[in-house]
Amino acid sequence: MFEIFTAFGLSAAAGLNAYLPLLVVGLLARYTDLISLSAPWDALENPWVLGVLVVLLLIEMTVDKFPMADTVNDVLQTFVRPVAGAILFAASASVITDIHPVLALICGILAAGAVHSVKATARPVVTATTGGLGNPVVSLAEDVAALTISLLAIILPALTAAAIVVVLIWAWRKYRRRRMAKLAGRRSGEINRRFRR
Repeated sequence: MFEIFTAFGLSAAAGLNAYLPLLVVGLLARYTDLISLSAPWDALENPWVLGVLVVLLLIEMTVDKFPMADTVNDVLQTFVRPVAGAILFAASASVITDIHPVLALICGILAAGAVHSVKATARPVVTATTGGLGNPVVSLAEDVAALTISLLAIILPALTAAAIVVVLIWAWRKYRRRRMAKLAGRRSGEINRRFRR
């Protein structure tokens, strides 16, 4: 059961930053006993793969700090982050033997894709409201969150599951409030127009 929580936590972290959770899993699998990867997922432990992940991580972390470049990055990552989430979900210890591989990949794609969608939707709002000055701060917060979620997903999977549920509930409520405020604004505008006539 804990492996499922780990898988969802790692996939969610991939929605924020594709390469950071992959690197964390690869390093922990190679140098510790916290996580073990079965074939073909054990390729993440390969030094060459780890080196490529470091380079890709540095590129993404740099590009993601600049307004407009981060939007282009999010468009490109629309394909990368869900794939990383699928790999992480399927690679998590024992999950691949307990769940059909296709279902594991789909769960990873959905978890990472959902988090990525929220991130990609929120970032242009941050750029517009802060004139781009908030982008580096938000990007750094996302990187820290991705690292924290990745480590917690491996070390304390039940806590990770609870945190993900809380964040999803918070995001859903915020979305509903904004939607209700927009509807109320539209209705108010319609009433004012009718009144003026």
